[in-house]
Amino acid sequence: QVQLVESGGGLVQAGGSLRLSCTTSGRRASNYHMGWFRQAPGKEREFVAAISWGGGITYYADSVKGRFTISRDNAKNTQYLQMNSLKPEDTAVYYCAAGLKLKKSDEYDYWGQGTQVTVSS
Repeated sequence: QVQLVESGGGLVQAGGSLRLSCTTSGRRASNYHMGWFRQAPGKEREFVAAISWGGGITYYADSVKGRFTISRDNAKNTQYLQMNSLKPEDTAVYYCAAGLKLKKSDEYDYWGQGTQVTVSS
């Protein structure tokens, strides 16, 4: 069993930055691939970024490529999503996820509770 807790969300103006953190706990948590997803009101949950367990492979959604950076520190059991040049359309609840397969779909095994990101225009 793996537990995930997100933090770092908040309100920011367009063009600003936020860094989300996701701390994992549980057995062999650092062995899992990690992903970030988001869900805006009235919309389906969508893929944002993913990183392999060792950090050597990363994937990004086209909508965030060049603005967001995913990383992880396995010594701290924490993964990060650095979000720069934020846009109002980035407003959503952001979820981190852990899984044994690195995917862009939401077929991950464990999920956090989510953290709200609001970008004002």
